[in-house]
Amino acid sequence: MGRGRQKAKQTKVARELKYYTPPTDIRALEQELARSGRTDVAVESRPTHDDDEDLGAPWSNER
Repeated sequence: MGRGRQKAKQTKVARELKYYTPPTDIRALEQELARSGRTDVAVESRPTHDDDEDLGAPWSNER
C-alpha cells in the first residue's frame, strides 16, 4: 500500500524538476555574450566526396 504514496511523491518531485526555471541573470548573460564576440563561432565544413558519386548501389548488377 505504500507504493501509491511513494509513486505520488516521485511524480510530484519529477514535475517540480521538469517545470523549474531558475532566475536568469540578464546582466551577466549580456556581459558574457558581449565578451565572446564572433571569434568563438566554429564553422564546420563538410568534406566533398565527388568520387563516391560514380559508385552505384552495392546491390546493383551493373559493372
